[in-house]
Amino acid sequence: VGILSGVGVGGGSLTYCNTLPRPREPFFHSGSWAGITDWKSELEPHYAEAERMLGAAENPGLYDSDEALRRVAARFGKSDQFEATRVAVFFGEPEQEVPDPFFDGEGPRRSGCNMCGGCMTGCRYNAKNTLDKNYLYLAEKGGAELWPEKKVFRVEALENGSEGEYYRITVKDSMGWIRRKTHLTAGGVILAGGVLGTVRLLMNMRKRHLTRISGQLGAEIRTNNESLSLVHSRLKEKDFSKGVSIGSIFPPDEDTHIEAVRYGSGSGFWKLMGVPMIHGRTVAGRILKLFWRLLRHPRSWLRIYVSRDFARESMILLFMQHLDSTLRFKRGLFNLRSTVSSGPAPSAAMPLARELADATSEEVEGNPFVMATEAVLGTPLTAHILGGCVIGKDATSGVIDQDHKVFGYENLYVCDGSAISANPGVNPALTITAMTERAMSKIPVKE
Repeated sequence: VGILSGVGVGGGSLTYCNTLPRPREPFFHSGSWAGITDWKSELEPHYAEAERMLGAAENPGLYDSDEALRRVAARFGKSDQFEATRVAVFFGEPEQEVPDPFFDGEGPRRSGCNMCGGCMTGCRYNAKNTLDKNYLYLAEKGGAELWPEKKVFRVEALENGSEGEYYRITVKDSMGWIRRKTHLTAGGVILAGGVLGTVRLLMNMRKRHLTRISGQLGAEIRTNNESLSLVHSRLKEKDFSKGVSIGSIFPPDEDTHIEAVRYGSGSGFWKLMGVPMIHGRTVAGRILKLFWRLLRHPRSWLRIYVSRDFARESMILLFMQHLDSTLRFKRGLFNLRSTVSSGPAPSAAMPLARELADATSEEVEGNPFVMATEAVLGTPLTAHILGGCVIGKDATSGVIDQDHKVFGYENLYVCDGSAISANPGVNPALTITAMTERAMSKIPVKE
């Protein structure tokens, strides 16, 4: 599986689309955490708090990409279920700075969104509600120290540590030629490095330093059953880059959601990795189909690669399902490697995703294409890798308990995407935040 991932200070995604949907009912009754508690009712107040902290608001502007998705929804008989997304964005007067609008003046000054589409490449207008505008800002204001450009590479349990010191954490600089090490001791540790960070770190530690971690570490990895496709339009009067990064959503069936995604004008690197959308049973067959498609219509595909403003001329479709299938991560020689754990292996060949891409292409008079790895190797791409430290009733079924404590250790917690224990079928940021809010509510307030 191909993974799009980047984790910044405090665990926030560096490619965060600021989209905050809630999952459907099956999410709360699937996977390793099913039946442990009534997750939907347990998480309800924490979803509300997460929405407050992240500044969730309904997207007020639907533009060309969204209107195209609306027409696709009508084709599928889902017009009544097409809707604007709820997003973590401040929709004040565009580019007009005002005092903090979210935390009674305790937060930073903010500016209104101008719908430039640049959310994923980094908001330049102070409108996107990233962690440094809410949780991290308020924590630092309350006395917390933030250490950017550091990488944790060791966490050791101190069996004979002095009172109040249970863990020794070793960090080193992640930037610069000389990478100094720093040692810290702590009475508790919360891991929030995302799946690729947290799971890899704990796997490295399990052999010598955290030997009591469950053998379920790395199990139940999920991809949200995702498919990413792009459509390059011939309609030059359209501007598919205008709006927030994900402005609209609808469910084509009971198991699926699809969203209209965009990058800001000038973001065109994707085109260099894309090829026509094709499917086939073998690699050789797919390669032959790919060359045939390019040879039959060379001008239409060349037009994509020489496009001066690819983001303006293209829309992205993010297809997600809550249907369950899992992988398992294991330590490889140089990196993590994956094997199929349960259900069908993740595949780029999703008939419904292709049908939706074809329908969108007709609506915008465009050509659908995907990443070369999907077309040639049949390897799917996901922006939401989840699991690996899932919740279980005990250490035989999970790595952490219902309060996110690592089985076998005191005051060691996992609070990130690796704790997600079923496919949400939608963007997981709000759910990760709500689950973390719940976990933190179980820790007694320090006197």
